[in-house]
Amino acid sequence: MRSLAPLVLSFLKASSVAYAADAADTESNVISLSTDTFESFMSEHNLVLAEFFAPWCGHCKALAPKYEEAAIELKAKDIPLVKIDCTAEEDLCRSQGVEGYPTLKIFRGPNSSKPYQGARQAESSIVSYMVKQSLPAVSPVDGNNLEEMKIMDKIVVIGYFDSTDKTTHDIFETFAESQRDNYLFAAASDPAVAKAEGVQQPAVVLYKDFDEKKAVYDGEIDQEALLGWVKTASTPLVGEIGPETYSGYITAGIPLAYIFAETKEEREKFTEEFKPIAEKHKGSINVATIDAKMFGAHAGNLNLDPQTFPAFAIQDPAKNAKYPYDQSKELKADDVEKFIQNVLEGKIEPSIKSEPIPETQDGPVTVVVAHSYKELVIDNDKDVLVEFYAPWCGHCKALAPKYDELAGLYINNPDFAAKVTVAKIDATANDVPDPITGFPTIRLYPAGAKDSPVEYEGSRTVEDLAKFIFENGKHKVDAYTNAEQQQEDADVTTPPVAAPAEDETPEATKEGAVEHDEL
Repeated sequence: MRSLAPLVLSFLKASSVAYAADAADTESNVISLSTDTFESFMSEHNLVLAEFFAPWCGHCKALAPKYEEAAIELKAKDIPLVKIDCTAEEDLCRSQGVEGYPTLKIFRGPNSSKPYQGARQAESSIVSYMVKQSLPAVSPVDGNNLEEMKIMDKIVVIGYFDSTDKTTHDIFETFAESQRDNYLFAAASDPAVAKAEGVQQPAVVLYKDFDEKKAVYDGEIDQEALLGWVKTASTPLVGEIGPETYSGYITAGIPLAYIFAETKEEREKFTEEFKPIAEKHKGSINVATIDAKMFGAHAGNLNLDPQTFPAFAIQDPAKNAKYPYDQSKELKADDVEKFIQNVLEGKIEPSIKSEPIPETQDGPVTVVVAHSYKELVIDNDKDVLVEFYAPWCGHCKALAPKYDELAGLYINNPDFAAKVTVAKIDATANDVPDPITGFPTIRLYPAGAKDSPVEYEGSRTVEDLAKFIFENGKHKVDAYTNAEQQQEDADVTTPPVAAPAEDETPEATKEGAVEHDEL
């Protein structure tokens, strides 16, 4: 299945960076390992970041200078960065489960590894992530090292708890363990340290290198509440959307407002103008600028004209909804604030991109568009199989004749056609209500359970797809077995008879003999 990510996140890709420096021409701080040196090196170091790469891989070449810069900085912290050429060390890479390039893994000894889950777009992201890995989930701090800890990363969360308050400390420790890949955590038990910071135990303070620099949590110390607060407090009032920040915004659980602008000066101006709005709606919506020259194509994904800037739109990932602001209007903060308020209050309908509804359904597969989706897929008592496809997708093209054949099993039988629909929708030209992660995506929406679609993950054969509909649909239509039975009946022929004598002409070849229809 081809990933949809390159389409949805196309704006995240800055113009391709050529790897100008030949690694062989300079002394590298990234250590090359082979099968012979891998195990001994991993045994000698407590924490290692390893890149499994191929020399021809474009993404590997783009990562190389950032990886080198990170290696220089992390070398001082005794965190080595290594690389393994999988074209030369095939067995080693296979044993480590490498399926694509580059694959980054964190090792704590030769037999203990986990995937690297941090950002790769900047050296600072790699350094920040690995520093977190080198520390305990919660680092102890006191008056001597507090100031150093507060600036150790962009976001540092410190709990101030009495040493006897084991319950609160345990909750904080568990929370920190679950979020250690995302934030740096510490704890201080000295009441004098808490007093110096202007808080009273128990308290949690988030330190950051932007906006007001410090946020104090005043709610109940429980994991769910802490997570919501940390996500909100760690997000700039008006941030910037880019490769390092996009994922965090999309997974924040609240809508995201985009301000598209082509110049740095414009983005800085909008940042200042929109800060009061962002402050007013903090926790309900995130607001961020985005470089329209570099990532303007993403405006099209939000149903904006990707050639007209500045522009504004709101995306609600949880509802898969988009709200583009009228591009014929000037972006005035007061007017946009009213637009934001109306979206949050549900007074504005989301924008839906749709192809025209077909006047007729000419083929065996029912063609669905955004404006007919509810009627044809949801608001009926049929089992509906839907293929979400892209016109450029090679796998979709290969599936097309088999999908037509599958649809024919139902459309040519009136009883089956009343119970099952086989449909398709171009997910690049129509907004669909559920997230699509790759093409083709095939889902069955069973009658009576449309809110619980079943995703197909089997082989793309007519038999297996029909079996999937039979096993997961409400109506239990077994179209494939029925078709097989009809074919078997059609293959029945006249029983063999003795061969005629040499001078005898078979009846079926005599002039005027009746031709029998094949049964």
